[in-house]
Amino acid sequence: MKILLVGSGGREHALAWKLAQSPLCERLYCAPGNPGMAALGELVALKAGDLDGLCEFAVSRGVGLVVVGPEDPLCLGLADRLREKGVPVFGPGRDAARLEGSKSFAKDFMRRHGVATAGAESFDSFERASAYVRARPAPLVVKADGLAAGKGVVVAATQAEAEAALRSMLVENSFGPSGSRVLVEDFLEGEEASLLCFCDGARLLPMASAQDHKRAFDHDQGPNTGGMGAYSPAPVLDEEAMRRVELEVLAPTLKGLLDEGLDYRGCLYVGLMLTRRGPKVVEYNARFGDPETQALVPRMDFDLAAVMLACARGDLEPALPLAWKPGASACVVLASRGYPARPELGLPVRGLEGWNEEDGLVFHAGTRLEGGSLVTSGGRVFAVAGRGPGLAQALEQAYRGAARIEFEGKHHRRDIGARALAGK
Repeated sequence: MKILLVGSGGREHALAWKLAQSPLCERLYCAPGNPGMAALGELVALKAGDLDGLCEFAVSRGVGLVVVGPEDPLCLGLADRLREKGVPVFGPGRDAARLEGSKSFAKDFMRRHGVATAGAESFDSFERASAYVRARPAPLVVKADGLAAGKGVVVAATQAEAEAALRSMLVENSFGPSGSRVLVEDFLEGEEASLLCFCDGARLLPMASAQDHKRAFDHDQGPNTGGMGAYSPAPVLDEEAMRRVELEVLAPTLKGLLDEGLDYRGCLYVGLMLTRRGPKVVEYNARFGDPETQALVPRMDFDLAAVMLACARGDLEPALPLAWKPGASACVVLASRGYPARPELGLPVRGLEGWNEEDGLVFHAGTRLEGGSLVTSGGRVFAVAGRGPGLAQALEQAYRGAARIEFEGKHHRRDIGARALAGK
C-alpha cells in the first residue's frame, strides 16, 4: 500500500525509517518531509497544516494509510476529515486530540475519570492566577493551556518565578493564543518516564518505556525544550511501577475515552512522574513523542506499518504480540546556539559523509538544502541514535556519532541517561 507520513521533524524521520522497511509499504510519501527523509520516500510539497491539500493528495494517490506525526494537524481535525473520505488514519480525531491541545481539558478529563495526577487550577486572568500562586507553596508549575511545541512549561522554584511566568503568558502574550489560558499545577517530585501506547479505539497497548530530557543544559538546568535526548528502556519503570501505571493510569484513561466516545486511533503518549505515592500523569500527548520516538524506533522488532494500519482499522489483535529488540537505545539531540528561545539558522552542516548505520542512526530534525548544501533550519537540528547490549554502549555510539556532525554553535547535553547509569 501507499503510505503518507505527515511531518518534517526528527520524529517523522525515525518513523519513515521504520515504515520504509515494512513489506506493506509499496511507496512512502512524506509531507513535507526533510532532506534526510528524501532517501526513504518521495517528498511532497504540502505543509502539515494544509488539511485540504493533504486530503486531496491522499485520495487522488490512493493512499492506504496516513500517519500523522505532529500534534497541530491532529488538533485541527485532519484525522476526522481523512476518515470522512474513507482513508485509514493513524492519529486521533480532533475531540480526542484535545488531551494534548488543551491542558485544562486534559486535567478535567483526568479528574472525571480518577486518573492519578497533580492538583491544578486553570486561569485566563493574570490577577486571579497571581492570587492563587501567592496562596500556594512553591515550587509550582505554570503551563500554557494550548500547543507550545513542548516549550510552554515553566517549573517555578519560587512564587515570584511563577508570577513572572504568568505575566509572560497572560499579559505579554509570549505564546500567543496558546497562552491565553494557563494551568497552575502542584509540583511533583520524582523520576520522569514516558510511556507511549498504541490505541485502536478499544484498547491501549503500551510500548517499551523511555525517558526524555527536557531541560536545555546538563544536570537539568536551563529552560524547558522540546527534548534534548532520550533512552529506552527506562529502568525506573520497573515491573511493579508498570503494574501500578496500568491499574491507576492506563485503565481509567481508556475507560474515560470509551465513556466519552472519543475516537482515539493512534499513539497516546503518557508522560509520567513516579513519585513516592505512586505514578502520576504529567501530561498526555496525542502522538509519538519527540525525541522518545528516535530512541524507541531502533528497538522495534515488529512491522510498524502493520500495527499502525491495525490501529487505524480499529483492530489491533491481528498485529500482536509486539516484539522489542533486547538491549538499549539512546538518542542525543544536537541543537542550534540560542535554542529554545532564538536559535541561529542557516548554518552549514558538515560530517555526514560516509555515514552508515554501524555508526548509529542520524535523524534530521531541522535541516534544509540551500544551493545544494545542507544547512540548519530549526532549533533542534539532528537526533543521533545509538544501539547496544546495554545503555552505556548505546550512549557511547550516540555520542560518538554526535561528535562527527559539525555546525557553528552546535550544543547538546552530555548527561543523557546519566541517572539511569548511576542507578538512580
